[in-house]
Amino acid sequence: MHIRDIFARDGTTFSFEFFPPKNSSDAEELFRNIAKLEVLSPSFVSVTYGAGGSTRELTHELVVRIHQTTAIETVPHLTCVCHTEGEIEEILRRYAAANVDNTLALGGDPPLNRPNYDRSKDSFRHAVDLVRFIRRFRGHPDPRGFGIGVAGFPEGHPETPNRLVEMDLLRAKVDAGADYICTQLFFDNRDFYDFRERCLLAGIRVPIIAGIMPITSPGGMRRMAQLALGARFPASLLRAIARCEGDVEAVKRVGIHWATEQCRDLLDHQVNGIHFYTLNRSDATREIYLNLGVRDSHSLRRSLEGTPGG
Repeated sequence: MHIRDIFARDGTTFSFEFFPPKNSSDAEELFRNIAKLEVLSPSFVSVTYGAGGSTRELTHELVVRIHQTTAIETVPHLTCVCHTEGEIEEILRRYAAANVDNTLALGGDPPLNRPNYDRSKDSFRHAVDLVRFIRRFRGHPDPRGFGIGVAGFPEGHPETPNRLVEMDLLRAKVDAGADYICTQLFFDNRDFYDFRERCLLAGIRVPIIAGIMPITSPGGMRRMAQLALGARFPASLLRAIARCEGDVEAVKRVGIHWATEQCRDLLDHQVNGIHFYTLNRSDATREIYLNLGVRDSHSLRRSLEGTPGG
């Protein structure tokens, strides 16, 4: 289903992100977690793409397997780095043949094993170039072509310190054909609301999905800081984690509680959607749903129908 139809159907979307497993045992563990999350009736799931396309085949295999063996809509990631137009076109043709309707277009990072990689060889220097190419693609059975998502950064893009330029670049991606924005993870909703207001001021009118990643361990928090360069951890969150004194279960409870309150507040402020970065696990996301007092996304959407502005 095209992402525009998903937004029209659901109003508020709820989605999850996975990354491709490296071996068969990891694959089976992942699908057990996907089965646990499928009962939550997500609007879609996205599947990440390794630096420089390093998980290209694994991503494709996971996307097609989810598409063929579950009722979940899939959104594969695509990145600019280390790709020619011919390679991207072939990937798009394979997804179109598998009836995959959407993709997330990202700038991407060079692979770690190629520190001196020359970006001048890439056909796409920036995500906006990839968006334009996907929008021009005519091999999809839907006359609208692929639904296209792009990334947004509530705390600021790490490579664009000028926040005015940042919004110009985001607007360019939307003007090039992006259908929605999915944000990087954040821990202070005020950053998201400010970002949303700045999008409106910049003339950006597409839906904006908020990216949420619950902290589940002290080490996980440090990995998040590395994953999302520049991520800000509010002092009140850090104090709560410090009170846990290294107790992993206590840190997990604090992280899930914090993420639950983020979601509740976002829903109260009519967010277009919430995207959970799952790290291929299901427990934290399922607990957040329980904390919100719902069984699945359908019941959560129904509960929002009577809210002001919902």
